Amino acid sequence: MNQYPLWKYLLIGAVIFVCALYALPNLFGEDPAVQISPAYARDMKIDQAVQDTAEAELKKANISFIRVDRTPKQLLFRFKDTDTQLKASTLLKEALPKYVVAQNLASTTPDWLRALGGQAMYLGLDLRGGVHFLMQVDMETAIRQDEETYIGEMRTLFRENKLRYKGINRVVAGGGGILVTLADIEKRDQAKKLIEKEYDDLVITEINEGDEYRLHLAFTEKALTENRQKALEQNITTLRNRVNELGVSEPVIQRQGDERIVVQLPGVQDTARAKEILGATATLEFRLVAEDDDQLGARSYKRRDGSPVMLKRRVIATGDQIVDAAATIDQRSGRPATVVRLDNKGAKRMLMITRKNVGKPMAVVFMEYHIKTKEVDGKAVTTRSKSEEVINVATIQEEFGKNFQVTGLTSSEANNLALLLRAGALKAPMEIIEERTIGPSLGQENINLGLLSIMLAFVAVMLFMSM
Repeated sequence: MNQYPLWKYLLIGAVIFVCALYALPNLFGEDPAVQISPAYARDMKIDQAVQDTAEAELKKANISFIRVDRTPKQLLFRFKDTDTQLKASTLLKEALPKYVVAQNLASTTPDWLRALGGQAMYLGLDLRGGVHFLMQVDMETAIRQDEETYIGEMRTLFRENKLRYKGINRVVAGGGGILVTLADIEKRDQAKKLIEKEYDDLVITEINEGDEYRLHLAFTEKALTENRQKALEQNITTLRNRVNELGVSEPVIQRQGDERIVVQLPGVQDTARAKEILGATATLEFRLVAEDDDQLGARSYKRRDGSPVMLKRRVIATGDQIVDAAATIDQRSGRPATVVRLDNKGAKRMLMITRKNVGKPMAVVFMEYHIKTKEVDGKAVTTRSKSEEVINVATIQEEFGKNFQVTGLTSSEANNLALLLRAGALKAPMEIIEERTIGPSLGQENINLGLLSIMLAFVAVMLFMSM
């Protein structure tokens, strides 16, 4: 009989023990839970008063819970079933309007095992269930935004080279593009040389109409392909960041074709919240208010109360230049606000503009893109709209650059806007064209078939050996 040293038996036993220990979390299930967290992460905490309020509301409605766990940043109520969880979630959203209330699944793994790093395996959509989204990227808007960027750059280019022009505008009809209008041939030729020197991705066509000399600019096919590719990649990156903000484990985010993105979120219960965050396109623009004696070239916007306000066309900073954001409470007014931090380019421009305009008003424009698809005469027709409203007009008291705060938002808008700005701006709006809630039945069916095949194989082997 072969004999092995004792240390080998001990080593094998230790390996089996460690493997069994860290496999234990998979035997524990998950409780339907309601998670409560501060809407303004920097200034609010979950204290005993919040817990007492939540417990009192649940007891008043005769909703029982298994237990409650509290940390400074989170309050977690566990329930026996999803029906009770849904009722509690609806009730607590009304009782705690200043907090984010979301449905979740909480692991029942003991604290001592979690302290050792024990975690259950992450299960995919087929084993855990979840939600599946197919999203269509609006490439037309992506190209339009690139054209608007070029228009702003060309105005600066012509101004720096002291070249007077009549207008630089987007071509709305036909194939789009940019139309530059100049007063004479000499200025047109000068503009053409400047554009050819600065931009190698534009096709330039000369157009003469009466006493106006124009240049029609259009992206080359190579540039269009690259711009679409960049839009898709940036949207995928932004979606990943947004999913991370939602706290979803093991998500699947990948491209499908040239204009679509597939998003699969295992274990997500609050599909409305996921849909709201994934498809949201809210962003900000900062502009100076055009005063009464300086309204040439200004544009009219609407405040939230419907009153008009004239703003200058030049944008000081946009949501693309915001690198960090957090929801907070304004210390002076006690109202919701969003603290933002600009990148170096945006901060430099903000500092320069505010330094020159101390004592003058500046406006914050809140923008959202909306895409709707409806069936007309048996065909899918997509309509695009853009809503813009001035949420805040304030006097510049002193120069500032990188860090400042934006007020004029509701609590939910401040929280959502901070999340979206942290995750990054979408290059182009997206529409959810397919949404499916998937149960774990497919994975369970595969498991059952696998167990059945093992049993049949075992019986077949036993029969073969007995013959």
